Order: sequence, then structure tokens, then C-alpha cells
Amino acid sequence: MSTFIKTHLYPLALRWWFKPLLALLLCWPAAALVCGAVLDTLGANPAEALIRGLGDWALRWLWLALAITPLRQALQWPALARLRRMTGLFAAGYATLHVLAYVWLDQGWDWLAVWADVGKRPFILVGALALVLLLPLVATSFDAAIRALGGQRWRLLHRTVYAVGLLVLLHFWWMRSGKNRYTEVLVYAGILAGLYGWRLLHRVRRGS
Repeated sequence: MSTFIKTHLYPLALRWWFKPLLALLLCWPAAALVCGAVLDTLGANPAEALIRGLGDWALRWLWLALAITPLRQALQWPALARLRRMTGLFAAGYATLHVLAYVWLDQGWDWLAVWADVGKRPFILVGALALVLLLPLVATSFDAAIRALGGQRWRLLHRTVYAVGLLVLLHFWWMRSGKNRYTEVLVYAGILAGLYGWRLLHRVRRGS
């Protein structure tokens, strides 16, 4: 398996078309949701389906971004590092669309209603806090910001992505708990625990 990866899959990540292809794949869920909303194929409550769909894919792309470094280390595939920034930006983009869709479709741009809804449903506050922590990471994800901050401070800032992951999981669990739907939550929690566990183990081994 390792030989197959290095011989056949590894060179793909170095092709000029690989990142544009991945970008198209990352765009596809949002395009499908918007088309579904336009064609009225999202079910009885299309607004809720669109809002939740964007949120679900934001979570998935964030988990994928968090998985890239462990996968790179496990597969010894350094070229995967080239995909981490783009995947993280797409996760932030989906999260932003998720919030905007909620404010528009659920609250009609009524910010007083949004504030009142936060008081009634605290999981919205948790999700908003996750997005607020994510935005500085987006703003400093470019090479110029890395040079301006310095490597050490930049790495320290971007470690807050682990807190973002926990907040997103809490937001997802809190939302699903209202309908007693925990299966997906457990799956995503297990994946996140595995990713964080891998990174912690790697840091301990590197320190040793």
C-alpha cells in the first residue's frame, strides 16, 4: 500500500491541476445546496435544509483540514501540506455562508431577533464564537501575514484552531441534542478525538 501511494498517488498532488480539482470538489456541496434551493428540491423546509447543510459541510471541511497534517505524517506524503490552507479557507467560507443563511433566511436580517434567538438557543452563541475565532486564522493564513507575525507567533495563533474544533463540535452536539440525534455527533467526536490524539502523541514523540 505504501509503495502504491508513493508511486501513483503522491505524484498527483504535484500536478498543476490537482488543487483546482480539489477546489471544485470543495465547492460542489454548496453549489448542490443552492441549486436545490432554487429548484425547490430540499424538502418541506428548504431554508432549514440550506442552513444546516452549509453548517454540516463547514464541519466536514474543518475536520478534513485538521486531518491533513496527521495524514501527511502517516503516509509520508509532504505534498499534502499544500492542501491544508485551501481546505481550511473553504471550511471558513462554508461557516460564514452558514451564519449568513441563518441571519437572512431564518431571521430576515433582523439583528435584534438574532440577539434574542441567541439568548433562547445558546448553541448559536457557541457557533458564532467558533466563527469569530476562525476569522483571524483566515486573515493570517497568507505568506505576508506569516512574515509579519513571525513564525512562532503565527503558529501560536493558529493553534486556536483546536479550540475552534471543540466549539464546533459543541455547537453540533447542542443542536442535535434537541432532537435526540447523537449518532452523527459521536462519529464526529470520535474522529476529532483521534486527530487530536494523533497530534498530541506526535508532539510527545518529537519532544522525546
